[in-house]
Amino acid sequence: MVKRSWQEMILAIFRGDDPNGVVWQPRIDFWFLVNQKRGTLPKRYEGATLIDVHDDVCSSIRYFIWPLRTRYTKVKVEEQWVEPNRLLRIWKTPIGELREVLRFTHYGLSAYHEEFKVKKPEDLRVLEYILEDSEYEFDMESYRQDVERVGDRGVPQFFYRRSPLQALIIEHMGYEATIYALADRPDLVEHYIEVATKADDRMYQVLLSSPVPILNLGENIDACLNPPPMFQRYHLPYYRMRVEQIKSAGKFVHIHMDGSLKPLLPYFRQVPWDGIEAATPVPQGDVTIEELKEAMDDLVLLDGIPALYFLPHYPEEALIECVKRLVELFYPRLILGISDELPPDGDIERVRLVGQLVKELVPQRNGHEVT
Repeated sequence: MVKRSWQEMILAIFRGDDPNGVVWQPRIDFWFLVNQKRGTLPKRYEGATLIDVHDDVCSSIRYFIWPLRTRYTKVKVEEQWVEPNRLLRIWKTPIGELREVLRFTHYGLSAYHEEFKVKKPEDLRVLEYILEDSEYEFDMESYRQDVERVGDRGVPQFFYRRSPLQALIIEHMGYEATIYALADRPDLVEHYIEVATKADDRMYQVLLSSPVPILNLGENIDACLNPPPMFQRYHLPYYRMRVEQIKSAGKFVHIHMDGSLKPLLPYFRQVPWDGIEAATPVPQGDVTIEELKEAMDDLVLLDGIPALYFLPHYPEEALIECVKRLVELFYPRLILGISDELPPDGDIERVRLVGQLVKELVPQRNGHEVT
């Protein structure tokens, strides 16, 4: 049998073919960058690139550099560091201003909202103006450079702006304020969703005409934030519309759902996406591997190994058993990875261990043998 490249194997999985092997595709970017910043990379990785580490642990690469560019015609965005780790951003429009504050963590690699830009439902009209003023372009040159950099280690894929309500919860308004707004001024929230959906049309025109073969709805769905009534009313219609557009353009698509999932399992098959990314089983999530398989049927599972198993206080045997069970149940509809990422204090040797282990597994398409 001729050994396929990671790229060939990934495309085979999404097409529904047998990849003739298990794809190991952990997201180790954050682990690498944090340890690089604090000077705690293993000695053999001194001077190494992230690609060097992927090659060392025998793994594929999922996400490429994002080439979608956004610009504004009438909106002006001013940024100012008010403290070494606090970024003030002011959105100036002809109809008003919005202000947000991002607080960056110690190494400056991630941030959370200390102050959301939308403070009250009436602010949504300014947010609508910003979205309507957005224009998009695909940076083909940076895309080509990144495809050349990664080579056949992966298939180009990207996540982008969240759906309207999820963006309001995570990026613009925060959960508590969004829930109050839905209760007090559903008319304003639903008008925003309508405007944001139309604004997204322009973004999708660019995405669907691009050469990117796989798109990710990077939603970060969690049943605690997105309970079934909300999910059914606001999320499902949007997902169905966008996924049908993506599939009609000849592309594959999966959705990022990485929190509590048990109440949402019945909805997994109600949208024609190809797969679910980052679904997290127990002991980190609230569903078993078997429950995930029953709900997903023939959807592709991307990831599946709880990140906890890469921390030193969890027994290595639990990691090994989890890998074997995932392969047993999901192969060939499986791109094995960490749900969601390798933590900064995770053990890279365990990542290497899985890379070696999947070479030895002999999954069968029509059976359950894993040796």
